[in-house]
Amino acid sequence: MAMVLGSLEGRAAERGPAVGKAPATVDLQGTIRVSGAWALYPMMVKWAEEFRKLHPKVRIDVSAGGAGKGAADTLTGMVDIGMVSREIRQEETRQGLFGVPVVKDAVFPTINGNNPVLATLMKKGIKKSVFTDLWIMGKPLTWGSVAGQAVPTRIQVYTRSDSCGAAETWAKYLGKKQEDLKGVAVYGDPGVAEAIRRDPAGIGYNNLNYAYDMRTGRPVAGLQIAPIDVNENGRVDPGERLMSKHDAIQAVLAGRYPSPPARDLYLVAKGNFKGTSLAFVRWILTDGQRYAEEVGYLKVTPGQVKESLKKVR
Repeated sequence: MAMVLGSLEGRAAERGPAVGKAPATVDLQGTIRVSGAWALYPMMVKWAEEFRKLHPKVRIDVSAGGAGKGAADTLTGMVDIGMVSREIRQEETRQGLFGVPVVKDAVFPTINGNNPVLATLMKKGIKKSVFTDLWIMGKPLTWGSVAGQAVPTRIQVYTRSDSCGAAETWAKYLGKKQEDLKGVAVYGDPGVAEAIRRDPAGIGYNNLNYAYDMRTGRPVAGLQIAPIDVNENGRVDPGERLMSKHDAIQAVLAGRYPSPPARDLYLVAKGNFKGTSLAFVRWILTDGQRYAEEVGYLKVTPGQVKESLKKVR
């Protein structure tokens, strides 16, 4: 998926970066190329739209393809900014990848809205050990065995085929790495959501903005968020019931939702951000934070902003 915002303005006449606010009087020009994590894609599109209102001579090309693509495209010079929805790896740091956290979100287990034991799951939740049995051990469980009912429907497990932060974060929650996850591998966050929408026996995991509808704030049509029985008391407590995006965000903010799968999302560059890209990232860390909650993300903390602004000079 790719989106191009703005019109080509010829050569990238990159005049010095704005600091903090990005006033309309700063005549920025040029093209900023961005690729990477699906988790950050909706947020980046919004940031690009708002930044261009201030700087209409800046063109911003945004494409999604997973955190691994964002890191690789940045290191090879294919893009100016990469979107990464996981911690930056040591081998990437050694190659010069540099990043700063810009927002926070989480990965949520998702099931079909017509799951055969949906009513019971919404009361009892699912324990972490069940997720481990499914994704790590590959046990052939039925939905009946999870719900304590005589329902023979075999659970169909889905995971990601592309290198991505969502899979790495979900695996980290289960104490493993992405390559340890079992299940039918599907490309992209939208692909996993669609696979589960089509399969009443399916279970997968999605980033916040692919689990919940951006317009209504409810789970995406055809999906349900499988409640995690975090305290493992055999029931879904009020703080564990995530019926809307608002509920989910509040649970992450309050620390009721585990971290991982809650996590920081990063923008990365090779070495450091430069020219127009630097001005864009500094705006994201300051004025751009005002749009985070509107799109359905959590702002980074003031301390993180202060530390990041020191790094991106």
